[in-house]
Amino acid sequence: MFERLQKKWKVGSLQLVFIISTFALGGSLTGYAGRKLINVFAIEQDWLWILVYILLVTLLWPLAVVLVSIPFGQFLFFMKYIRKIGKRVGLAGSSESRVKTDSELTTHDSRLTTRIVIFASGTGTNTQKIIDHFRNSSAVKIALIVCNNRHAGVLKIAAKENIPSLIIEKEKFFRGNAYTDELKEKQIDFIVLAGFMWMIPSLLISAWPNKILNIHPALLPKYGGKGMYGHYVHEAVIANKEKESGISIHYVDEICDHGPVIFQATCPVLENDTADSLALRIHALEHKHYPRVIEEILMSEV
Repeated sequence: MFERLQKKWKVGSLQLVFIISTFALGGSLTGYAGRKLINVFAIEQDWLWILVYILLVTLLWPLAVVLVSIPFGQFLFFMKYIRKIGKRVGLAGSSESRVKTDSELTTHDSRLTTRIVIFASGTGTNTQKIIDHFRNSSAVKIALIVCNNRHAGVLKIAAKENIPSLIIEKEKFFRGNAYTDELKEKQIDFIVLAGFMWMIPSLLISAWPNKILNIHPALLPKYGGKGMYGHYVHEAVIANKEKESGISIHYVDEICDHGPVIFQATCPVLENDTADSLALRIHALEHKHYPRVIEEILMSEV
């Protein structure tokens, strides 16, 4: 159960403890305050007492958990959580405010639009599919493309699509500020890796915790880790006579191909397969699923 909650809320184990503690203490505070307040009314009928108590608890609970969340450092999480509940029950986002929000989103206001950056090193086929998927979206904006290879085809895609690009250097990326200042200046909310050939430094991971997504061209955890990229991973799958391969979409942590897997899709490995022929089916899976999974993750955070 706790693992499911971690994946659903995209939090670490320590933060999960703080969140559950906030729920528990907030609930206790709500019950205590509700009983104290209802005694003021001196209600004699049992049915009316129960009705008023339920109403009080419903109104007090959001305030209680937000107050308790502050010392636990979970204020932002619970504000977002309560807003999400409000939208689901129709207490937030009226038709009038929705018209206003859509208008504001077309201006790509960073407070309302999720701004993502794509990190890529090669031709950029996945990048193009992601751009195409979000082309007409008012909720998601491709704000930047980052590349570590100034001759990569993905930079031509960025120029064609009028998306700003940033070419990064190894020294600054690994031993400097990891370009966190540049990304924050662009108000980046989420990082997507699409064929990016460098490890992500811990400084970047800590600046965007549970906000960095990667796609791996094989099934994790078996075919991950150092050296498992491109044709090398397909050759390993074929050499081991696997019956199937596929893609793994996962969050990024400090260990290569180690973060929690969110989604996997498979395809058969045929007897006469080469790394090239298998790669074609893997690419088809990437193009089909990666943009959709990115959108599902981003929309689940709204």
